[in-house]
Amino acid sequence: MNIPQLSVVIIGRNEGERLEHCIRSVQAIDYPQSNIETIYVDSNSTDGSTERAKALGVQQVLSVKPERPTAAIGRNAGWRAASAPLILFLDGDTILDPDFVKVAVESFNDSKIAIVSGHVRERYPQASIYQQVLNLDWIAQAGISETCGGIALMRRDILEQVNGFNSELIAGEEPEMCQRIRAKGSKILHIDQDMVLHDLAMTHWSQYWRRSVRTGHAYAEVSNLLKSNSINFWQRESRQNFVRVSFFISIFILGFIMNILWFSGLVFLALSLRSGWKSRWKSTRLMTLFWYGLHSQFQQIPIMIGQLSYYYGKKQQLIEYK
Repeated sequence: MNIPQLSVVIIGRNEGERLEHCIRSVQAIDYPQSNIETIYVDSNSTDGSTERAKALGVQQVLSVKPERPTAAIGRNAGWRAASAPLILFLDGDTILDPDFVKVAVESFNDSKIAIVSGHVRERYPQASIYQQVLNLDWIAQAGISETCGGIALMRRDILEQVNGFNSELIAGEEPEMCQRIRAKGSKILHIDQDMVLHDLAMTHWSQYWRRSVRTGHAYAEVSNLLKSNSINFWQRESRQNFVRVSFFISIFILGFIMNILWFSGLVFLALSLRSGWKSRWKSTRLMTLFWYGLHSQFQQIPIMIGQLSYYYGKKQQLIEYK
């Protein structure tokens, strides 16, 4: 059996011990280590991340120091320095499942498959209510998908065809690239296999808010960018966000006018319960589903702020939340 060569590209910025865990997880997978090339791309860390990577035997350690740092810049630097036909992208705050690569490479027997991803789970979902709720955001149905996240296994030749990620995007660079890949007739596959454990490290409200604002900025920027290419992606989500928030605002104003604030809260609660019920396939924990329903509705507000910041604000720098 011919076992393909693999380049693992890890990107990171001040991940500390999480980076060490990530590198060690790559070194422990069920795949011949002689077939693996590991590359770490650091985005101007100040915690000694590059030294950590070198000490653990990473073959290539690169540093990027752009004026406007983005994850796309790091990923592009990594795959362009790689030599293997398959590129596995990881973030420095993840732990790779030992069986993912072995299972995922089989999907490339179909020449139409360009990207394969698996399940992402939070490493510490009970560490905070935010992580418990956002853990459900990672869950996706197996099968052909419209997009993938930044953690995925990809064909190098496909990356070359589309010139990689758009380094101008501060978020949403993976979905945007996926649409360009799909436009060429290739497919993105999500398989029913654990891929990574992720450490969101989110314990404060401000982190949750900034992450949601970043999501809104990505919705606006990516949908606007792809609209010029006649690709209808995230435009529906972008419009829905404005409609939902406009509806919420109207309901709250109506509640104030009628002096029955309970009505606004009741409608919000009803919508939240509906979202939680529709997501019951993701979890059997009723309280988790309840909080997830509240999150699904409330996050629309910072998402809209992120969209407005794209359309009416100055050019954004990287929006970090940890």
